[in-house]
Amino acid sequence: MMATIADQALSSDPRIREAAVTIPVYGQLPFVPERASGCDIFTRDGRRILDLYGGHAVAALGYGHPRLVKAITEQSEKLLFQSNAVALDIRAEAAEKLVEVAPQGLDRVFFVNSGAEANENALRMACSTTGRKKVLAISGGFHGRTAAAAAVTWNSDRWYGFPSKPFDVAFIPRDDVAAATAMIGSDIAAVIFEPVQGVAGAYALSTEFLSALRAETTKHGALLIADEVQSGMGRCGHFFAVQAHGIEPDILTSAKALGGGIPCGAVLCSDAIAAKFGPGDLGSTFGGGPIAAAAIAATIDAIRDEDLLANVRRSEIAIRERCVVGPVKRIQGMGLLLGLVCDRPAIEVRDALLEHDILTGTSSDPNVLRILAPLVLESRHIDQLALALRNISPATDQRNY
Repeated sequence: MMATIADQALSSDPRIREAAVTIPVYGQLPFVPERASGCDIFTRDGRRILDLYGGHAVAALGYGHPRLVKAITEQSEKLLFQSNAVALDIRAEAAEKLVEVAPQGLDRVFFVNSGAEANENALRMACSTTGRKKVLAISGGFHGRTAAAAAVTWNSDRWYGFPSKPFDVAFIPRDDVAAATAMIGSDIAAVIFEPVQGVAGAYALSTEFLSALRAETTKHGALLIADEVQSGMGRCGHFFAVQAHGIEPDILTSAKALGGGIPCGAVLCSDAIAAKFGPGDLGSTFGGGPIAAAAIAATIDAIRDEDLLANVRRSEIAIRERCVVGPVKRIQGMGLLLGLVCDRPAIEVRDALLEHDILTGTSSDPNVLRILAPLVLESRHIDQLALALRNISPATDQRNY
């Protein structure tokens, strides 16, 4: 039987097609991107949407950045893939550039494919290095959905799925220095933290608290792991957010914006920790592949050469000055990892902004809207956001959210 026109129309909608053949685990927004440029997404139905969410903080350089596109194109034409069984100039270059911008003392790199994989390996390295069986994390933190990464993710018991966790876990209340001092002892393998808790609504941990984590882990021989999957690669106005606090972790993880849109991740550690591992102790088929390595090198170069760290800091100041309007009561976070605390559920504000052709994101805090804009954000984009916020109707429910 020939398909009807209606059937053909349905089959051309990727939302319908995806729903028919994929596991329905994602809530999707009501538009279909067709192409993108800079900070703008152009949709199939002719809309131009300002993307202030950056694909979950991935699009560091926005879309279609010529330097990144050129690096990916040239590398794909030269050598699309080779594994870690052979050395590559481009992999060495990416690692060298990453070490150059990393916090002091992080001189070794292990490339992987994602943030969860980076955190999984960081936790494994910590347990292996110390020989201990307990890890501390911070309340509100999110570290991924694989076995170890999810084990240290706040409230993951609701969806964890595995029959048991790979080590003992406890959570330090965020910004509680006394609790950190009491909980970190000689039985702890590592403490893992996000300098700015992204999923929790861009909650920035205090310098006092992070300094206490550093002091206590050093005192007791535990490792300090900075999860900079979302906060790193310039998003907080420094290459890594811990640099704003003067904190030097033992291990740091990176992903999301690391390749500007190409899937990749990395674990950085000290020479002393790296010396504990040899052939066969860690591995990744695709980690450090030539396309990812070329993207990492190009992204770092663009951030440096275009002075994007300064642009992020300017943009944060402008957003804080112009955007506490309409439903926004206050702003938290750092750089372009910001949480707009709203006077109503953030999902309502997100949907209202989308009607004004602005894409933002929600968080696990129901009243915090997240801004994860590309680092190339311009002043006119901030004006566009401020105007849209002013035009959102006052809350009909006057409860104090």
